[in-house]
Amino acid sequence: MKLEQQLLGHLSKLEPIHLELINESSSHGGYYPGKESHFKVIIVSDVFKGIRAVKRHQLVYTHVQHLLMAGGGSIHALALHTYSLEEWDGHVPTSPECAHAPKVQ
Repeated sequence: MKLEQQLLGHLSKLEPIHLELINESSSHGGYYPGKESHFKVIIVSDVFKGIRAVKRHQLVYTHVQHLLMAGGGSIHALALHTYSLEEWDGHVPTSPECAHAPKVQ
């Protein structure tokens, strides 16, 4: 099963109202077609209500740690944007440029 589907499956345990997973691997060095190493997650869930950002991220990590390189998996980077329903304004944050991204000529 692709990492993207595995991530979505584990993140769905947080009962998201909105869940968006963007594979940003092509924007980073060493990219090849099909690579799954860098992801951006936008997740809106009532479980985040009243919880600070660090605790939200820790909660997400409990569900996906085994997919991250530090946990023995293949995901190098996971950008988390976590919101309660009251905080969500529909905006998807932009990602910074990678210094080692393949240069388009």
